[in-house]
Amino acid sequence: MSASARQTAYSALMRVEQAQSYSNITLDSELEKSSLSRRDRSFAAKLFYGVLENKLLLDYNIAVRSRLSVRETDTGVLVLLRLGLYQLFFADSVPASAAVNETVAMCRENGFGSAAGFVNGILRATAREGRLRLPDPKKGRTKYLSIKYSCPEKITALWRKSYGDELTAGLLGSLAERPPLCIRVNTLRTTAEELKTSLEESGVSAELQGTVKDCLLLSNTGAIEKLPQFEKGLFHVQDSASQLCCALLAPQEGDILLDMCSAPGGKSFTCAELMNGRGSITALDLYSSRLGLVSGGAERLGIDIIKTIACDAAGFDTDIKADRVLCDVPCSGLGIIRRKPELRYKTELGTEELPELQYRILCNASRFVKSGGRLLYSTCTLNPAENSGNAKRFLGEHEDFIPVPLSLPEGIKRGISGEDESMITLFPHINGTDGFFISLFQRK
Repeated sequence: MSASARQTAYSALMRVEQAQSYSNITLDSELEKSSLSRRDRSFAAKLFYGVLENKLLLDYNIAVRSRLSVRETDTGVLVLLRLGLYQLFFADSVPASAAVNETVAMCRENGFGSAAGFVNGILRATAREGRLRLPDPKKGRTKYLSIKYSCPEKITALWRKSYGDELTAGLLGSLAERPPLCIRVNTLRTTAEELKTSLEESGVSAELQGTVKDCLLLSNTGAIEKLPQFEKGLFHVQDSASQLCCALLAPQEGDILLDMCSAPGGKSFTCAELMNGRGSITALDLYSSRLGLVSGGAERLGIDIIKTIACDAAGFDTDIKADRVLCDVPCSGLGIIRRKPELRYKTELGTEELPELQYRILCNASRFVKSGGRLLYSTCTLNPAENSGNAKRFLGEHEDFIPVPLSLPEGIKRGISGEDESMITLFPHINGTDGFFISLFQRK
């Protein structure tokens, strides 16, 4: 593997550390600047995501072998140590000698020559021991799980309290898995079978997702936005959980639909397709710049029934009385850590503050539902206060709405025993989806 692949991974990791940038955008940017072969690009991505996904475990092992605390160690040196340790214990194709020697060489190349001996000593000592250490689970189960799975204690404790140890263990284990690449077929222009065949002719591996209609799983895509099928507007990228959300809202041809928090627009697009391109969709978002993604995506897909409005969804007012209102609110994002591993390390997750904002948006959204119309509330997080807590509170304070039992497709499994039939919490390790919550109401 080339030194430049390691340097690309290092540069991307430093950007995430210093600018708290999104992992996928950062890596794509660094790869675009590089001239790496396809093999080396894959290696750089493996290092980048591997270090992010195992950051707490790697830092714990640096700390137990160093006189300096992690906080006292220069960020650049710390990132290099993480890269070295990750290669020693997780990159089977990299010999231990290469993992150590290449990392020491990178110290000098990146201006940390004085730390080369320090880095060399920690890596060689860990290699000789032949294992990564873990805290004693008898002294604290939450800390043990937190370090083992590199998930902060605050999140680990929340999940243990909310879902129990068995569900939490499965959930934590799923964090290092590569999430599937799901797309929604643009049924206004093609069918799932036609698109599958077309993609396979382009060298892309495509299969029907199995539980959600018109959903395909792709691999071997390369840059997906450069596929001719993408350029022709035959699909958009969307996780199967979000597609299921739209299917459960079940908008009909000719409906009036209001999407309260729309950008980047995936759910509006899917709803438009379910409506056969007939009816009207009003898509809201707080930022007009993000609404450009909605308008641009709709144009590429040939959807002309979406109108965008920049506004605060919690204070929005309109005379619209909608058949369907979609309320997919801003959330802490704990259900998409597989896609954005850096989210788990945010100092402020918003798990305490967000529920109230979400509830205000939900209550405001309910004002625009016509008699007999339906309102769907959803998040891409795993936190009962943001999910079932808000849904139950809404039903308790809005007597003009009733819960609607969800007609779940065959193959979708519930992870929570006794969960209300009008709600479902989707877990990555159970359904292969993003972590997601859906609840459905109807105005009397």
